[in-house]
Amino acid sequence: MQSIDPTTGQILEGFEPIGSAALEDAIASAAAAAGPWSARPVAERAGRLRTVGAHLREHRSDLARVITREMGKLIGEAESEVEKCALVCDYYADQGERLLTDIPIDSDASRSGVVHQPLGVLLAVMPWNFPFWQVFRCAAPALVAGNALLLKHASNVPRCALAIERIFGESGLPEGLFKTLLIESGRVADLIADPRVRGVSLTGSEAAGRAVAEAAGRHLKKSLLELGGSDAFVVLEDADLDHAVETALRSRFMNAGQSCIAAKRFIPVRSVADDFTQRLLAAIRELRPGDPLDPETTLAPMAREDLREELHRQVQDSLDAGARLLTGGHPLDQPGWFYAPTLLDGVGPGMPAYSEELFGPVAVVIRAEDEPDALRIANDTRFGLGGSVWTLDTERGERFARAMDCGAAFVNGLVKSDPRLPFGGVKDSGYGRELGAPGIQEFLNAKTLWIG
Repeated sequence: MQSIDPTTGQILEGFEPIGSAALEDAIASAAAAAGPWSARPVAERAGRLRTVGAHLREHRSDLARVITREMGKLIGEAESEVEKCALVCDYYADQGERLLTDIPIDSDASRSGVVHQPLGVLLAVMPWNFPFWQVFRCAAPALVAGNALLLKHASNVPRCALAIERIFGESGLPEGLFKTLLIESGRVADLIADPRVRGVSLTGSEAAGRAVAEAAGRHLKKSLLELGGSDAFVVLEDADLDHAVETALRSRFMNAGQSCIAAKRFIPVRSVADDFTQRLLAAIRELRPGDPLDPETTLAPMAREDLREELHRQVQDSLDAGARLLTGGHPLDQPGWFYAPTLLDGVGPGMPAYSEELFGPVAVVIRAEDEPDALRIANDTRFGLGGSVWTLDTERGERFARAMDCGAAFVNGLVKSDPRLPFGGVKDSGYGRELGAPGIQEFLNAKTLWIG
């Protein structure tokens, strides 16, 4: 496993995957730690997580540099990511006791209801694009709930994976409760099969999701999948175009466009399509690629060379099928894995830019005739993660948002995850929910208790 700087393409460090004996020790240690941890009062577990949040804030600058050097995002975005991890720790530290309180239910018993108990050892299979946030949004509720966690992180972010393990250890969590496993993807299925592992959470590609779901189903393990997205960004004729364009630029190009909930399909209605597209084009042309550690840089490199090659293929195939290139459309001729910020217009069915997820700095305009046509286009995708609609009439916007076939619909706002609100998708974007109350309930045993 190699840690490679996407800005330069230079290898930072190499890591050997752990052997079978070390993997067995990690699983056994997690299983041994889970029982005593679950027996501790919720308030004590929550307090320990609060310490984790404080540790993150104390070391935010150093941790952000680890993220930027290894996966390439802008340093300001990396610092915000670390802060968001602290926020999710705060949320579950504050709300853990309330969310795990017994629920009394009247029945024929003298007393009955639901008690919440942890499952035990969980496996988290996490991606590289938000290498800290994706882990913490899974780990924070799982640990407060009383579970132990094994992390199989993406192979291109081993430094981030090990840094996260150190954070939990230095914050006083019991030995073995959280462990990073430097293993190849091909060993995940065997790990899921281990009877000591009681559930698995994956954020990643469709292919990875299908493989994990198949293994989990074969062994009757609880699974949660957060997969890709191709979020619609619908602009109706009464939208505030200044606000819409500003948010469109941010949503599509932050993290170099490598976000599952980035706006990927811009769907303006005919009456404002030209104006919106020209404004977005002007904003895109102002983006400045460069060193992500430089605060003046506004476009980061992509995380890996193979990802850039795949994105370029999708762009070229879309152009060959009739899309119009307004700007960009090529890798940048400089060190690192930069791709020119790109805008495609005239996109329609039969093009990769219409039906596939473009995971990089490429914006796609799909023009709609009117509001009903915009809704049809928004829902004409196998994905269903997020989406937004832009209109000055918020009641109209709410009706439209309710009709969008996705897990999170926003009216006049950037689609984002929030520790207080459930997050997840439908269709090929996965199943299950993270964050909020559902996020802590996913890996709990909701046990009925009946007392005669």
